[in-house]
Amino acid sequence: MKPSAILFTATLLLAATALCLPAAARADIYRYEDAEGTLHFTDAPTDKRYKVIMRDIQRDRKLRTAFKLPGYARNPAEFEPIISSCSREFGVDSSLVKAVIHAESGYNPSAVSPKGAQGLMQLMPKTAQGLKVADSLNPSDNVRGGVRYLRFLLDTFKGNESLALAAYNAGLNSVAKYGGIPPYQETQQYVAKVLSYRNNYR
Repeated sequence: MKPSAILFTATLLLAATALCLPAAARADIYRYEDAEGTLHFTDAPTDKRYKVIMRDIQRDRKLRTAFKLPGYARNPAEFEPIISSCSREFGVDSSLVKAVIHAESGYNPSAVSPKGAQGLMQLMPKTAQGLKVADSLNPSDNVRGGVRYLRFLLDTFKGNESLALAAYNAGLNSVAKYGGIPPYQETQQYVAKVLSYRNNYR
C-alpha cells in the first residue's frame, strides 16, 4: 500500500465533493486496489473494479450508547500488544488508537451497535470488508482494520487529527461537505472526547 497514492486520490475526491455536491447530497465511498497495490478511493466510481466499502451513515449518539452487549468491557491492558503492534505498522499514535477504542466501545470487543458497527473500533460491515477485516469481533482483526482506516483518514487530512476523527464518526462526505468538522453536536462532542482521552493516555 502506498500512502502517498491514497492521499492523492482521496484529496482529489474531497476537493471535488466539497465543490460539487449539493448541500443535501450523500454518497457511498468506493475503493479498488490496482496491480501495484495502490488503493484508490472515490464517491463516484467510473470503473467496475471499484467496490463500496463505506455507506454514508451518520451515527446517532442515542443509538450508539444503546449497545447490544453479548460480552463485557475488558481490561485495556489486555489489548496493549495488539494496539502497539498495529500502531507501529501503520504509524498511528497508540494513544490516539486507545482513545478511539475507549470512545467507540469502552474496550468491549463484543460490542455491536444497533446500526451494525462491531468490535473494539466499531467497524461497519462494509468498511470492514473493504479493509479486509476477516472477523470484526476478533480484537486483532478489528484493531488492525480500524488503525489502517485511521491512517487513511490522517493521510487524507494531512495529519489533522480533528478532521480525521470527525470523518471516522460522521463519514468522509460530511467533512467534505462542510469543509471541516460537521455542525453535528454528536460529532463535535466525539472529536473533543477522543482528543481528551488521547491526552490522558499519553
